[in-house]
Amino acid sequence: MEVQYFKQYSHALNRDMECKVYGHAGRPVLFIPCQDGRFFDFENFHMTDVWSPWIDSGQVMVFSIDTMDAETWSNKTGDPYWRIRRHEQWNHYIVDEMAPFIRQMANDRNGWEGNPGILVFGCSLGATHAVNLYFQHPDMFDGLLALSGIYTAAYGFDGYMDELVYLNSPVHYLSGMAADHPYMDLYKRNNAIICVGLGPWEMPDSTRHLHSIFQNKRIPVWVDYWGYDCAHDWPWWYKQVAYFVPHLLEK
Repeated sequence: MEVQYFKQYSHALNRDMECKVYGHAGRPVLFIPCQDGRFFDFENFHMTDVWSPWIDSGQVMVFSIDTMDAETWSNKTGDPYWRIRRHEQWNHYIVDEMAPFIRQMANDRNGWEGNPGILVFGCSLGATHAVNLYFQHPDMFDGLLALSGIYTAAYGFDGYMDELVYLNSPVHYLSGMAADHPYMDLYKRNNAIICVGLGPWEMPDSTRHLHSIFQNKRIPVWVDYWGYDCAHDWPWWYKQVAYFVPHLLEK
């Protein structure tokens, strides 16, 4: 498996950001680590082993980045006004800086032209961020695999709400999205899977809430509930990746 390391200055965040790229060709996949996670978690938590059949065969290239959760969603004693604006800077880092880098590398390695869609993948709070990126930027992220996420910003910001918290809380902004919003057509063309277990440490209520919004808005998303034995932990995420990825790659 080809592995590359990059350290690049982010103008959006005013700091260096690190990432690793796994694979030599194929569809680009952006991995968002779990809460407070780092760019090396994809490898250190052995997700490379689970994704290796698709990476080694040149079907996907996985780009693993750093979170900013320690300054934003996890920093419960910090000023929420500042924290959500720092989170928004991280969003801009992904959309304005990381996504063009991903697309350019995918084009170079595959002999493509244009702006290939990116599949975004995450577990736990990484799934929260993945869902947010997918629904905010369906022209950029055309595939989604979200495992065991929480889809309300209340998880990170408790009772605080302003315009940016609203825009980073999928159960809020999707509920308020008009039926004729131009994103609706993009959602119908894209391919999204959201999964949560019912077992230890899982919190399925916000997934159920989001699922009801999808049904009311007729947004096509495969929402899957696994059983009471399915825990909020890596061994179950390995099983879910092995099960769902073939469905995401077939489209």
